[in-house]
Amino acid sequence: VLQKMADVSLREAAVLAGVVAACYWNSLLCGFVFDDVSAILDNKDLHPSTPLKNLFQNDFWGTPMSEERSHKSYRPLTVLTFRLNYLFSQLNAVSYHLLNVVFHLVVCVLFLKVCKLFLDSRSSRVAALLFAVHPIHTEAVTGVVGRAELLSSIFFLAAFLAYTKSKGPDNSIVWTPIAVTVLLVAVATLCKEQGITVVGICCVYEVFIAQGYTLPVLLDTAVQILRGKGSVPFSMLQTLLKLIVLMFSTLLLVVVRVQVIQSQLPVFTRFDNPAAVSPSPARQLTFNYLLPVNAWLLLYPSELCCDWTMGTIPLVESLLDVRNVATLTFFCFLGSLVIFSLRYPGDSSKTVLMALCLIVLPFIPASNLFFPVGFVVAERVLYVPSMGFCILVAHGWKKLSNNSMLRKMSWVCLAAVLFTHALKTLHRNWDWESEYTLFMSALKVNKNNAKLWNNVGHALENEKNFERALQFFIQATQVQPDDIGAHMNVGRTYKNLNRTKEAEESYMIAKSLMPQIIPGKKYAARVAPNHLNVYINLANLIRANESRLEEADQLYRQAISMRPDFKQAYISRGELLLKMNKPLKAKEAYLRALELDRTNADLWYNLAIVYIELKDPTEALKNFNQALELNPAHKLALFNSALLMQESGDARLRPEAKQRLLHYVKEEPQDANGYFNLGMLAMDDKKDLEAEAWMKKAIRLQPNFRSALFNLALLYSQTAKELMALPVLEELLRYYPDHTKGLILKGDILMNQKKDIVGAKMCFERILQLDPTNVQGKHNLCVVYFEERDLLRAEKCLVETLALAPHEEYIQRHLNIVRSKIASLGAPEQSSLPADGTAAAEGKKTPVPDLKEGKNEQKSSQTTAEHQKGHSKSKKLPEKNNMDKETPKKSTKEIKDIEKKRVAALKRLEEIERILNGE
Repeated sequence: VLQKMADVSLREAAVLAGVVAACYWNSLLCGFVFDDVSAILDNKDLHPSTPLKNLFQNDFWGTPMSEERSHKSYRPLTVLTFRLNYLFSQLNAVSYHLLNVVFHLVVCVLFLKVCKLFLDSRSSRVAALLFAVHPIHTEAVTGVVGRAELLSSIFFLAAFLAYTKSKGPDNSIVWTPIAVTVLLVAVATLCKEQGITVVGICCVYEVFIAQGYTLPVLLDTAVQILRGKGSVPFSMLQTLLKLIVLMFSTLLLVVVRVQVIQSQLPVFTRFDNPAAVSPSPARQLTFNYLLPVNAWLLLYPSELCCDWTMGTIPLVESLLDVRNVATLTFFCFLGSLVIFSLRYPGDSSKTVLMALCLIVLPFIPASNLFFPVGFVVAERVLYVPSMGFCILVAHGWKKLSNNSMLRKMSWVCLAAVLFTHALKTLHRNWDWESEYTLFMSALKVNKNNAKLWNNVGHALENEKNFERALQFFIQATQVQPDDIGAHMNVGRTYKNLNRTKEAEESYMIAKSLMPQIIPGKKYAARVAPNHLNVYINLANLIRANESRLEEADQLYRQAISMRPDFKQAYISRGELLLKMNKPLKAKEAYLRALELDRTNADLWYNLAIVYIELKDPTEALKNFNQALELNPAHKLALFNSALLMQESGDARLRPEAKQRLLHYVKEEPQDANGYFNLGMLAMDDKKDLEAEAWMKKAIRLQPNFRSALFNLALLYSQTAKELMALPVLEELLRYYPDHTKGLILKGDILMNQKKDIVGAKMCFERILQLDPTNVQGKHNLCVVYFEERDLLRAEKCLVETLALAPHEEYIQRHLNIVRSKIASLGAPEQSSLPADGTAAAEGKKTPVPDLKEGKNEQKSSQTTAEHQKGHSKSKKLPEKNNMDKETPKKSTKEIKDIEKKRVAALKRLEEIERILNGE
């Protein structure tokens, strides 16, 4: 009969769906905020490219469970649902919030089904409606990471409902529901750790509800057995057997869970949970006071706050503290309920007992009473305990409504509570719209929490509003002067505002607050790992000054000495050592970091850059490939490995280089460099039309792209489209009037195609103004003098050019030709050729040397940008000059190309000689 009553009708489910939708529709308009950033946006476990097994090796935030910085929160099934969201909608927050609302509805329906086991239908509906609208649930429902609570609750309730079917006719045991219960408990625990507490509720249900025992009966039976006056009843033996099976299964789950965290508790600091590191009696008094605080949030959810850490709740340090009265009152009330529920038989006591179990048992893991947790109060952990609270309220309301004098008032009060709670929930959802709105709403409730001031600052910082962010960060340091993270935030913001002196002062303050090393005591256990980033950030700041590189290196080494497994310190030091031109030491640093994390694509990438500095392109390419194997979309590895393949001279690698550059431009469609290098590849493959298209695409994206403009002009020149090259060269010289190669090419085209002697002369004279020793420019100016029929000036010019390059045979030959021409005219003083056409140099061309430019610098990955909220991000090192890079050492392929072009230039010189000889 009880099971039949527990069925939920379609109408009841529809009413609950309507209420949930009315309360949470606006949660769909919220984004990813607070912990969502770490669990969703920064969590690589959501990406399809990440192996599924990683979900079972990493914690809720994507950190390997083996690492000390892991929070040890093992919830792979919850992360799996995030991954499914990502698969269908990437990072569209709407789908994540919608699924949370659906899960909340499922919990409400299951909760109604549970309520009907202990309450009448009307009271059950009251409890379910109150649960559906209670404002304390906004953090669990509207905050995406709260899905852990929702999923765990679904399997928590399902496990309990399954267990209620384990009692057969004549009090026999039905094992199938018990097996299903154990399975569902395991699933609930894989969603969130508190799921395992349902086993305790099942045990209480079995003894006091299913078997109908009361505490006096159990005590009396135990006394009789101990005195030898009686034996254990068969029904009690059956009950004991079921409890043993449940407890053994639970113990097995606990053992597995301990193995998963590798017997290590997470590292929390006094900022996360001040009471956890306080001496007695402050620790015990504060933890016990937190119990009535949580009860008050359930009873009067008016002032809700997303973060209750740090100084939110001052420590209760004395027995004379008035807050101890609240603690005492709470325990008196709780104790009276416990005594009533255990001592007296009847439905009312059973209802109260199950409500108390739902309140107390799921809350134990978050209570700080047995082991410390990383928070003081967290509203989302009250999601399951609120079920017991709602049952108590509904049961009390039932008592009032049965009194004829209080019936109307009870209905009015119920309507008022449901309506006000629903409005509060709807209003509270808007707080989760963005990080700024969330943390500003929290500051209205609590101004003594430095973390809230910091988080508002972070929200403003993300919007590039550094001036306002600085005000909040400074306020955080005033609220909590010893908050290392707040001083780090101030320093970073000063740096963003280019106020390096103030930034360094703030970092130095943060550094001075770091705990001192105690011999024999593990340092890492006494400080939050992200606080060690103060050394990284300070070193990153001062290494901008070339004279302080050694000082920066000392800071990196200090961080490593404090924490030998501090991967980020090795990475940052490797980058610094590269800057200090110490590639071998940089290699050592990166190899040490790889020992700590071989799955970091950025590390393999940086090691590849080191091998490039060590002139080992083969090893560099291997490391680029390793980075791409770990992260096929690693943009810098795609780009630079393609360049390395291109420079290798191996034609077999060109197709792969092209594919990588195509992948790169797909990832970075607005980066002109990708298209430019595709154009250079096409030029190498003699695909002129394709090269032209890529170069034009690069120029459209970056109109002043120096190398692209020049090489497009050179391409036109080499494909007999010289007149098309001229406007491109004009554009190049408009941006870069001192571009020597551009001036040479323009002068050559003006001389040979446009017959514009004056324009060509201006180009060559401009070159000599920039560089009086430029042989090519001076030689071409000599040819201009010859074209102007000023033989004596041409002779003098060639003599000066020969002095600059005495080993260039073509200059000597041209000088001899000019001198013979002067001699043949018989007039040494003659300054111009006769008008008989002997110098009509039709088709005369000035030689053009190897002018092709390349942009072949490697972009470098840097993983030590400023650290915020303990997360490192990958950025580029400051790029070298990426325009017209002249590579000092040429590859074999480049040398062969130069020789080919030199042969072509000599052929053009022969043509000039024929012109000079009047042939």
